[in-house]
Amino acid sequence: MDPLLHRRTHSYSHPPHRENSSRAAAAAIVIRGAVLFLLPLLMLVTVGCTGNRDGETAATTVVGERSALSVLSTSDTAGFARADVVRDFRFPEDDGPHPEFRTEWWYWTGNLESSDGRRFGYQLTFFRQALAPGVRDSAWRSGHTYFANFALTDIDGGQFHAFERFNRGTAGLAGARAFPFRVWVDDWTVHATGANDITGPVELRATEGEISIALTLRAEKPRILHGDHGLSKKSAASGNASYYYSLTRIASDGHIRIGDRTFAVQGTSWLDREWSTSVLDPAQTGWDWFSMQFDDGSELMLYQLRLDNGGIDPFSAGSSIDPTGKRRTLTREEFHIMPRGAWQSPRSGIHWPSGWEVRIPALGLVLDVEPVRDDQELPLTVTYWEGAVRIRGSRTGVGYVELTGY
Repeated sequence: MDPLLHRRTHSYSHPPHRENSSRAAAAAIVIRGAVLFLLPLLMLVTVGCTGNRDGETAATTVVGERSALSVLSTSDTAGFARADVVRDFRFPEDDGPHPEFRTEWWYWTGNLESSDGRRFGYQLTFFRQALAPGVRDSAWRSGHTYFANFALTDIDGGQFHAFERFNRGTAGLAGARAFPFRVWVDDWTVHATGANDITGPVELRATEGEISIALTLRAEKPRILHGDHGLSKKSAASGNASYYYSLTRIASDGHIRIGDRTFAVQGTSWLDREWSTSVLDPAQTGWDWFSMQFDDGSELMLYQLRLDNGGIDPFSAGSSIDPTGKRRTLTREEFHIMPRGAWQSPRSGIHWPSGWEVRIPALGLVLDVEPVRDDQELPLTVTYWEGAVRIRGSRTGVGYVELTGY
């Protein structure tokens, strides 16, 4: 039986930190699209779910000797479009899928607070992966698979919950469209209310067991094109790039349910949109990505690509957005990210950076970025760390950090 005919759902909820949890095998090297490049393999090789005495679930995957990095940096791009030149973005069309490219994602994160002051962070992300170039979809056949991650950080409750789903892009099981906007995997969905595009209002919905989130999202700033007018180069090689834009400030309100408790919440979300075919250079081992939303109405996005020699790739970059929505590109030489501590996962054994000092002299910024809790590791089919942070220093605010390849 073709495993792509069946939905796969994996879940993981972290109780408060325990020192005696067993150590898992070292995680595969990934970045945001690596999961998608691996997806055809992950759906066809052994994926086992095993429970431990605490009722947790861990996914273990056999992918042979091909690491996520080697798949992501493959030169086998024949038949797919490449992000190699500046393009003219067209909206709302570019909010939807780009099937001529190998992979893309819609990446929502946010910080929320209930009326009684209880704080939450959330992530709901959708990925599309083309299995082969030029495959036409039909009622039962699809050339695309979709993958989604849903995570909730219950900051004051001291818990972290993470879930994932896979499905094929046909028969209504999963998919994306530009207008009215919708992206979904099963009943996890972000969809426009009425004839609206991705800027909203849109409704974000995800439920897994006793955990659910339901938000209404309204962009407060226009789309921001990163890099060179939306072309975000990740290395010197032609085509090792993505088309990349963000909605950096999205008003968010709705409800979160945890067990038998429901919280009315409001706060701010962030959306990242990227599509590409080939991204990494073989010498790149992973990246650290930061999104920051400051109380003065400005935002900051930074990513640094780490090299196998311990250095930082010169193609690392960022964007600073002022309260009016005006963007300034930041080059690698203009910012410095220095870890101030580390946290070792009791499950994967990985030592993750935990807390950073971020300096941008040209903007007069010295920022102290702290996770709201150390344990925001997603030990799903692919292990990575992504979590809510608080920011102090030259500016104050909230944000999200993603760590891969450790």
